[in-house]
Amino acid sequence: MNHKRLFRRYREERLTVRKRGGRKRAIGTRAPMLIPMAANDRRSLDFVSDQLTDGRRFRILTVVDDCIRACLGLVADTSLSGLRVARELDRIIEGRGKPKVSPR
Repeated sequence: MNHKRLFRRYREERLTVRKRGGRKRAIGTRAPMLIPMAANDRRSLDFVSDQLTDGRRFRILTVVDDCIRACLGLVADTSLSGLRVARELDRIIEGRGKPKVSPR
């Protein structure tokens, strides 16, 4: 049944057409992110993915200090488990100390 026939039947039966739900909007405003003023204030981490010529995929975990923009860690492997990521973050904390703001 096409949409015109459906709407005609709705009108004949005096039914209301259901409206779709709109987009959910965030309540309130977000606090602006503070700019790091010194090294070890804030760190960022990200995953980069790519594919080798033979088709195998690999991922790279990158950890960067946001103030001095220094790379604190690069870990490349075909699979990075949560335990491996936690172990690498603990290793960075042992060497550089804990940041004031944890990564998001």
